[in-house]
Amino acid sequence: MLKKALMGAVALTALMVGAAQAEDLKVFRVGILGGENEADRLRKFDCVAETLPKAIGVEEVKLFPAADYDGVIQGLLGGTLDYAELGASGYAKIYLEDANAVEPILTTVQTDGSTGYHSVMVARKDSGLAKLEDMKGKKLGFADADSTSGYLVPVVTLPKAIGAPVEQFFGSTGFGGGHENLVLEVVKGTFDAGTTWASGVGEFSDGYTSGNLHKMVEKGILDMDDLVELWKSPLIPNGPIVVRTSMDGDMKQAFKKYMMEMPQKDPECFSAIQGGDYKGYTEVTPAFYEPIIDARRSKIGS
Repeated sequence: MLKKALMGAVALTALMVGAAQAEDLKVFRVGILGGENEADRLRKFDCVAETLPKAIGVEEVKLFPAADYDGVIQGLLGGTLDYAELGASGYAKIYLEDANAVEPILTTVQTDGSTGYHSVMVARKDSGLAKLEDMKGKKLGFADADSTSGYLVPVVTLPKAIGAPVEQFFGSTGFGGGHENLVLEVVKGTFDAGTTWASGVGEFSDGYTSGNLHKMVEKGILDMDDLVELWKSPLIPNGPIVVRTSMDGDMKQAFKKYMMEMPQKDPECFSAIQGGDYKGYTEVTPAFYEPIIDARRSKIGS
């Protein structure tokens, strides 16, 4: 009887695993970072929801736009999301909590061939601020606590540029609730200046070739003539496209192939989900993000 019970338990376990795998192949769950309004994020990923199912053999792609960066991070840590594109700091947070939760597979290549971007500090042009030193005693806004360009890189690299800790140089700091909202708050005067992300390639007057400023210009909600750039960070590694590590290997390869081919097969979709002009994707491993992982470990601790 014990043998039969054990065999029954094994059979039940196998059935449950099989059912879970079958379910895994039916729905592919996409996490979308916060940073701009939900309707715009969903609209940009419609093309993925339409074309990805056939490419990887699932019945449906579901989109999950999070209110902030941490919403996607927790979904990936909990195994409730299959794919997301993160900032390097967001990936570092996941890696430091569970190095085996997700696998970075690809990152974007800028139009100049680089695989990095910049944090930029912008202020209103009519504010009288013209350079970083003018921000002494002023109010600085960050985008999101889990943003690489909007928080981690500025707090790590600004002290060298200003010759003092951030909390001593600036009068006060705060968070704008995502990149888009932060810039809008700078324009409104809530912050004297704020940090956001940009490719650093092309013209500032266009919001550069890609990044938050470029997306806002394209949507018609920002005029770059209203802003001035006070500071630009060193090059930051472009954020990774990550997938759930436990994902079926065949599906993982099919998804990677779909993404790698997108810039040529569907350039409009590629431009939409990336928010600007890029050459394409290139493969990455966790080693590519070691400097950001180390920076996050030393500054934030997780």
